[in-house]
Amino acid sequence: MNKTALNDKEFILVGKVVKPHGIRGEFCIKSFADSPFLFDEIKRIFLREGRRRPQPVTVQSWRMHKGMVLMTVNQVADRNRSEELRGAEVLVRAADLPEVEDDEFYLYQVEGFDVVLEDGAPLGVLKGFIEAPGHDVWVIATPDKKEVLLPAVPEFVLDVDMEGETIVVAPPEGLVDLYENPEPEKKKAAPRRTNKKKPSSK
Repeated sequence: MNKTALNDKEFILVGKVVKPHGIRGEFCIKSFADSPFLFDEIKRIFLREGRRRPQPVTVQSWRMHKGMVLMTVNQVADRNRSEELRGAEVLVRAADLPEVEDDEFYLYQVEGFDVVLEDGAPLGVLKGFIEAPGHDVWVIATPDKKEVLLPAVPEFVLDVDMEGETIVVAPPEGLVDLYENPEPEKKKAAPRRTNKKKPSSK
């Protein structure tokens, strides 16, 4: 069970408020969590509007609608307030996250891990994550300050050593070279000069 990257030392970003829904304070959330059923287990979430401090709210109810989470919380009673929440981050405390199985982890726990190839050769450091349809994409920062975008699927991510803080990967053939040695952009041909003059408007 994976989650999004660590937002700071205390909070985990699990979604973002998209827009209000209806007139009774319900609002629409784009969830970044693998499963929205997280909200069944965590009843207190935090909303952060811009650079303000995260404010705790109590989840009253939630439901799925067209791939989004529709939520009501006790502290938001009408559409005007839910309208103000557009773009707000939905956070949970790291300490409140449900326990995972031995072979599972949250993404924030592996951010900063060393990434190596099957033969032990260093590739870089896991820097962040990009949400993509069907799977996450891991952003790996190489020693020469390049970025490798690796689809986080079992065939490419072979092992995650939580104690050793190391991830073993087997990128698709040519993927690393594609990012480390990109083809130079082709120069556009300069327009030809001619001695022809534009006809006079006189």
